[in-house]
Amino acid sequence: MTRARVLLLNAALGPLDYRVPHGMGVEHGSIVVAPLGPRQIVGVVWEEERFPVETVGDNRLRPLLQTLDAPALRAPLRRLIEWTAGYYLAPPAAVLRMALSSSAALDGGRMVTEYRATGNAPERLTDKRTQALERIGSRQGLVRELAILAGVSDGVIRGLVKAGALEAVEVSVDTPFPAPDPDFAPPELSGEQEAAASELVHAVRGENFQPFLLDGVTGSGKTEVYFEAIAEALRRGRQVLVLLPEIALTEPFLQRFEKRFGVPPVAWHSGLRQSERRRAWRAAASGQAQVVVGARSALFLPYANPGLIVVDEAHETSFKQEDGVHYHARDVAVMRGLLEKCPVVLASATPAIETRQQVALGRYREIRLPARFGGAEMPAIEAIDLTREPPERGRWIAPKLVRAMDEVLEKGEQALLFLNRRGYAPLTLCRHCGYRFQCPNCTAWMVEHRLTRRLACHHCGHVVPTPRACPECKEEDALVACGPGVERIADEVAQLFPQARTAIVTSDTLWSPAKAAEFVRSMDAGEIDIIVGTQLVTKGYHFPNLTLVGVIDADLGLEGGDLRASERTFQQIAQVSGRAGRGEKPGRVFIQTREAGHPVIKALVRGDADAFYTAETESRRRAAAPPFGRFAAIIISSEKAEDAQETARLIGRTAPEAEGMTVYGPAPAPLAVLRGRHRHRLLVHARRALDVQDVIRDWLGKLTWPASTRVSVDVDPYSFL
Repeated sequence: MTRARVLLLNAALGPLDYRVPHGMGVEHGSIVVAPLGPRQIVGVVWEEERFPVETVGDNRLRPLLQTLDAPALRAPLRRLIEWTAGYYLAPPAAVLRMALSSSAALDGGRMVTEYRATGNAPERLTDKRTQALERIGSRQGLVRELAILAGVSDGVIRGLVKAGALEAVEVSVDTPFPAPDPDFAPPELSGEQEAAASELVHAVRGENFQPFLLDGVTGSGKTEVYFEAIAEALRRGRQVLVLLPEIALTEPFLQRFEKRFGVPPVAWHSGLRQSERRRAWRAAASGQAQVVVGARSALFLPYANPGLIVVDEAHETSFKQEDGVHYHARDVAVMRGLLEKCPVVLASATPAIETRQQVALGRYREIRLPARFGGAEMPAIEAIDLTREPPERGRWIAPKLVRAMDEVLEKGEQALLFLNRRGYAPLTLCRHCGYRFQCPNCTAWMVEHRLTRRLACHHCGHVVPTPRACPECKEEDALVACGPGVERIADEVAQLFPQARTAIVTSDTLWSPAKAAEFVRSMDAGEIDIIVGTQLVTKGYHFPNLTLVGVIDADLGLEGGDLRASERTFQQIAQVSGRAGRGEKPGRVFIQTREAGHPVIKALVRGDADAFYTAETESRRRAAAPPFGRFAAIIISSEKAEDAQETARLIGRTAPEAEGMTVYGPAPAPLAVLRGRHRHRLLVHARRALDVQDVIRDWLGKLTWPASTRVSVDVDPYSFL
């Protein structure tokens, strides 16, 4: 190869041609360094026919600088990058960046210097040094990583090194991972589980693409079933990818995996240190990482020999990426399985309507586990009509639920209260002048967090200390918290049950796998009596002594007119209900609602998921909504309000007329300002058969707008904010 077409990690550029210097060996997929003006930039050699460009004479080509010591990206991954870019209307370079997500992994094998605590206190112990040592604990990492972890500057960490409180450790970044043993501790499966596992094992042996929906009620043992498919893939020398929706689920899953296979799998998530990411990336690329468990970004790792993909809790909306490349990991996982010619398992107790429709069309094979494992029964579910049985004044927990909690605690059992709202209160206002605390960067209220004594925006992360006086009228002690968050419910629990040990479980408290592991250990040890949590506790956890679940505000998710509001509410409440009664003790669930007659609430109480999904599917069919029609959102944003508005109007008035397609908008987005940028939206609604990507690509490709204005397209949107 004397010339190479290279896809560079620059989303503003298309592929460029380069000369291959004499003696440099490159192939399609080779990771190279190329000159770009005065800079050097990483790219991947691509097939010329995949990205046609204007041909440039050999004499005008600049030479490649070097090939990097990393395995070439295989053809199936290159095809996945092309498909993802095409389907989600994203620059191919932006998708490629997800595959090359560890820049350190592109270097050759080497040692790095990390630091850990020695246990020796420095002579001069400042507040910052104390904070750093407390937060670092037994962890180890690079100077920058420890500084971020501790919330201090790099200088504080270097000072601790000089003072002897931290010591240097040489770490090989390519130390092999231990190999899982498929026959380490095989479980005893029920007849239904055995039949389900056999079907998956047969598919793994077939070494061909087949998507499965593993549809089992909560507690039915779906994990044990797909573990048998993982074991078969290991016996055949193939790699396995397991996708989880939340980083907080990773640590409990790793422990469960280790009990079955003898060693933990390779983890991939945002909480890894740089050296850990490098090691995992290279192990995946070489095939040495036999099982990788991670968040959605693990989908784009360059696996050498994949033989099975599992998407656990496949209904979860967190599999949809809401910034950058707007891909849905569940759907991209199926496409990767097709390209890699391996089975894909979508496991869920509450499958998405889109997945159910694929089953109905015969494209996915369904395996059902209709009963809980080991004779455990599904919990009894009862609605508490808050219009008839309201809580006491100033409280949020209805008397019937309070009595049930009292009974559970008396028996030494555990309870869970669910409210999908972080913080203490969603709105804080002044009772004297009516001033409301709004984020200066977003059209959103600041949420009060009393545990940290701060007001925070949950959209941009802006944080301010909670003031004593109103910023508008200067009146002191006039600020009022409106509405409940989990912290407020926890305060009420403390008043009602002062002897109970309560844990608040949200992304604010379980912000790392280690925190999640500590929470699980405390629950298993009986050190927690009552959990007050958000959607983080609705999935994946198994606590045999948890027998009561109370849903504080079941109507919360039904508000706002979102396309998937009913389905998402049903899934969340069904999932959190499934935490109750998973052991030998029976479980109960109380759903507090002001709309006891709502179809979602009635279906939950009756335990009739099929009836709910049938009605919801028919409603979508009549509206030609997904999966029977297609949506694509066009989002325009700029720091200048007039530029965003003008660009939105330009896009709106040039909208093409296509049969079976309607364009709504432009209109200010519900979040009209986000992170300081003014936002407008258009919504494209099209029939299923229309290639809406081609229409939008041609439409927007003819337009120009100010460089400071961003226009992004979200195909199959899940957020309408």
